Amino acid sequence: MQRVMRSAIIDAPIERVWEVLRDFNSHNAWHPAVADSHIENGERPDQVGCVRNFHLRDGAHIREQLLALSDESFVSTYCILDATVPLQRYVATVTLKRVTDGNRTFWHWQSSFETLPGREREFADMVGRGVYEAGFEGLRRYLKDGRRPQAARPSTAGEMTGQAVVLKAFGGTDRLVFESIAVPAPGPGEVRLRQQAIGVNFIDIYIRRGDYAMVTPPAAIGMEAGGTVIDVGPDVHRFLPGDLVAYAYAVPGAYATLRTLPADQLVPVPAGIDAETAAAVLFKGMTAEYLLHRIHPLRAGETVLVHAAAGGVGSLLCQWAKHIGATVIGTVGSAEKARLARERGCDHLIVAPSHCFAEAVRVATQGRGVDVIYDGIGQAAAAENYEALAVTGHWVCYGQATGPAPPLDPHRQAAKSLRVSRPVLFHYTSAPRQLAEMATHVFSMVERGLLRLSIRHRWPLSAAAAAHDALEARRTVGQVVLLA
Repeated sequence: MQRVMRSAIIDAPIERVWEVLRDFNSHNAWHPAVADSHIENGERPDQVGCVRNFHLRDGAHIREQLLALSDESFVSTYCILDATVPLQRYVATVTLKRVTDGNRTFWHWQSSFETLPGREREFADMVGRGVYEAGFEGLRRYLKDGRRPQAARPSTAGEMTGQAVVLKAFGGTDRLVFESIAVPAPGPGEVRLRQQAIGVNFIDIYIRRGDYAMVTPPAAIGMEAGGTVIDVGPDVHRFLPGDLVAYAYAVPGAYATLRTLPADQLVPVPAGIDAETAAAVLFKGMTAEYLLHRIHPLRAGETVLVHAAAGGVGSLLCQWAKHIGATVIGTVGSAEKARLARERGCDHLIVAPSHCFAEAVRVATQGRGVDVIYDGIGQAAAAENYEALAVTGHWVCYGQATGPAPPLDPHRQAAKSLRVSRPVLFHYTSAPRQLAEMATHVFSMVERGLLRLSIRHRWPLSAAAAAHDALEARRTVGQVVLLA
């Protein structure tokens, strides 16, 4: 259990300071880190048991409950109920004492909490400096002139020069050019990173080809990376220079040595995971997480079909589905990939380089079909998917490696009472709280050894075109990374 304590003298009578602090929702007026706050259920902000629900300016979301309040002793105690920052069992106490001259107040703020192993110093500093010391200064300013100060800005350098893989025009890999780029200093709510590893995903190929209209060339592409914080802009309190972080961000631009992006799209990387692992697993792992837990919440005893079971996403889906207790059938393109897929939890393997698998699925399920298909192939697998699904089955099409799947005729869908989903990961990660929850789930599965990666393919960032060629030609297994 960690303990953090800070104290300060406030140039105001104790009654005036207490008038502000006893209002459990007043931090919205004076603390520079707080973006918005409200008391739940319309309760009074001085009622013991009330809950304040607020966001920090860096996007973090926190719910805290008032546990005790004494007007006689000038003491209040509160705890965190839930938060997107990893502070567990957090309990804090604010104590005021009258300074002997009667016109000033001694404020003591202390807390105890647990956090992720290896990050104790980081979060002790975040609480001590970013919450308590910033709060002291914020209240001083508020009492003096009624204005809330801006959060302290860490020192930042100006524009920096990095290198990036830039898409010059939609098309083949010959349109990818490695060149120098200007990387701006972080603005409010932003962080600048020195990237160490970049994950390669099929969505990068869709963007390069122009299948997804997510960039206007010339533009850098790429959706996920891991690296260290160089500097931060104003209103960023969760991260410090030197922190190891990762992201899977809806705005392309990850194929770069340096990048500036919103802090609320970053997640801290646990001490036991390196940048390469984080870059290889975050996008693909969160894809597996939302497919298995949000799109079709998989239950023990169900039978699933996972296409490209030896691929970056497929191999994670197989392991996670097996851990849940499902029977896992996987399709692969070669005997070599079948071996990896079996190691990753597949109960039945179908080698189907031409995407003919429905008959083998029927044999494996005694003619019933599967409860759910997790399909990243798209067009080439569409007809066989229909035949492989059980009545009331769920077809989850999360990718289109061979082109968009054609719409399913409503009459054919009704004939088997099928459900069809075409989800987009970034619709589920746009809220910082849900992003943090999903990333934490993925990293926990890796740390516990329940998700094993297979990073067999590494290219330097400048060779991104070769990585795309290999991925499109189905010459890769497991995860693919670029090293910056």
